[in-house]
Amino acid sequence: MNVKASSRGEEEASGMRSKTPEESDCLREDKRRRAILVAYLIATLDLTFLFMLLGVMPYLAKSLGLDSVGFGYLQTIFGVLQLVGGPIFGRFADKFGARAALVLSCASGSAFFLLVSISTSIPLLFLSRLPAVFMHGLPGAQKVITDMTTPSQRADALGKLGVCFGIGIIIGSALGGVLSTKFGVFTPAYVALVGSLINTMLAMAWIPLQAKPKSDHHVMEHSTSQSASVFSIREILRLMKFPGVMEVFIIKVFAGLPIGLFLIMFSIISMDFFGLEAVESGYLMSYFGVLQMVIQGLVIGKLTNCCTEGTLLRLSIFVFAGVGLGMALMRTVWHYCIIAVPLVFAFSTLGTLTDSILTKAVPSSDTGTMLGICASVPPLTRTVGPAIGGVLYKQFGVSSFGYLQLIVNTGLFVYLLKRKIPLKEMKSQ
Repeated sequence: MNVKASSRGEEEASGMRSKTPEESDCLREDKRRRAILVAYLIATLDLTFLFMLLGVMPYLAKSLGLDSVGFGYLQTIFGVLQLVGGPIFGRFADKFGARAALVLSCASGSAFFLLVSISTSIPLLFLSRLPAVFMHGLPGAQKVITDMTTPSQRADALGKLGVCFGIGIIIGSALGGVLSTKFGVFTPAYVALVGSLINTMLAMAWIPLQAKPKSDHHVMEHSTSQSASVFSIREILRLMKFPGVMEVFIIKVFAGLPIGLFLIMFSIISMDFFGLEAVESGYLMSYFGVLQMVIQGLVIGKLTNCCTEGTLLRLSIFVFAGVGLGMALMRTVWHYCIIAVPLVFAFSTLGTLTDSILTKAVPSSDTGTMLGICASVPPLTRTVGPAIGGVLYKQFGVSSFGYLQLIVNTGLFVYLLKRKIPLKEMKSQ
């Protein structure tokens, strides 16, 4: 009996030992999925709070006596801080991990909203922009997703962040208007402050301390960039020397620049060219947000499963060129609503694919820095865009944005056809 009991106990123990690796794999997979879902939630809330405040910021600035020129300076300072802070934030994420970076972003957002909520003078309003240097919720979420997905899953997972962006635009813009109208112009800042503090706690509680897979740890240990300073410009620029990185980054900047200039001037174009009221312009932005949610949430993922990233990159550039021709010929807001469908497709595909390609082209220990560099592109456009866009619109009209889009992207498409960029052609499995 003792022998039987002993042998049965050994079998049970052996069975338990054989199940342990499977259970641990399931546990790791559950943690991975949960962390990615929390990253999506944090990105959605972060963008909602940001757009909620951006919608009422002109009214807050006006109530403090700031004129249109001063408000332009305010926006430029915000863009410059984001431009400078993007690569530094990425380096921070690589050195201290995705959770620390996301917590830093949420805490900076809390400081930003706090300073806005107590901005009773113009100097305080300008001072409130300082925390923007580390407000990078979307790149922080991208870092978490990049660390916790395989290269074949990355484009689809990053593309779904477009759903977060669309929700942020729609809910944030509407909620900011309602709260400021009913409860005062500072109310959106109070709500955003509380929400951003909640985001900080979510990041601390649910994002793993080490999101990068164990197989990548040796890469981090042997990476020279890990020993360098967070503010090392040399280490940031070093990534541009990897094969194909500089070319893809230049394509990312120039392909989206013309449409970026158009979107910067859109508030003026919607009033002067389309003759829209403020409410109608808001509806049009919501339509734009819904399109982005559908395309990035449903379309891009399916395309990455059947096409290589190089093919999709060429397709987005080609569609962008066609969009430019359509913009050059459009005359009414209904024309724009039709053009918006391929425009959002090309814009979303370009952004997702270039981010995915660039993070695969550098060591896994440098993906945060690369995402930070990519995140500096929109602030760069917002910084130089008002001056260039204003000149184009005043001197040549709305059609100039379309012709510029057509010329630039046609040139890029021809370049991509003739030159093979030395990056891996990744196809999702």
